[in-house]
Amino acid sequence: MDVDFAEATAFVGSLFWPMMRIGAMLLAMPVIGTRLVPTRVKVITTLVLAVTVLPLLPEIPRVEALSIDGLFISLQQVLIGVGIGFTLQLVFGALMIAGESIAMSMGLGFASMVDPANGVNVPVISQLFIIMGTLIFLALGGHLLLIQLLVSSFETMPVAAHGLERISFWAIVAWGSQMFIGAVWVAIPALISMLVITLSMGVMTRAAPQLNIFSVGFPVTMFMGFIILMLALPSFLPRINQMMLEAMQLSQGIIGS
Repeated sequence: MDVDFAEATAFVGSLFWPMMRIGAMLLAMPVIGTRLVPTRVKVITTLVLAVTVLPLLPEIPRVEALSIDGLFISLQQVLIGVGIGFTLQLVFGALMIAGESIAMSMGLGFASMVDPANGVNVPVISQLFIIMGTLIFLALGGHLLLIQLLVSSFETMPVAAHGLERISFWAIVAWGSQMFIGAVWVAIPALISMLVITLSMGVMTRAAPQLNIFSVGFPVTMFMGFIILMLALPSFLPRINQMMLEAMQLSQGIIGS
């Protein structure tokens, strides 16, 4: 059997380009794309998914992977994969911002710990929200939905030198504002409650100037913050769920599904 160089490179490209799109999505998506998952596991998962979905893919252009056209095709595959998975990361960014806002209002801004997923110091409230978001993401089957979106993206956006349009990039940029809106949406019950408590402590200080607000207000604020957080915790779950569903819908809109 005679196989020339062009056929060999075309065969390599037929597996290489789907792997690039799948690998980019796995690196950008939550949970799997974090530092907790070893790189070897990500590479093996990318290879397994690429081999699995390869028979389901439409015809892949027979272009040399090392050519200029192959470079543009590779770049488009990376952008499509990152666009699908990055929107969910913004939801977790909103949870981190909401946790920092609540922790600062409670006086727990100094109580930080290393987030093993991102390798940065975050307040303990942010870590709690990230754990809640991870559990909700897995309970909703978010990882399976992203894989389903990825497979369907090969039908709506086949492997080619053109892929995401300018409007898709602007949609992702506009979704960045939803990160701050979502953070306020999640943290607003606790923030308003802590504001009322802080105003009450200010009124007490004006009524009794001899009261040491620093020795009395700090423990009271922290104690009431934990009680408010416990009472408001059930209201956080629907908000986190709604943000994840909106991020999934944005990913669907990006790939035209």
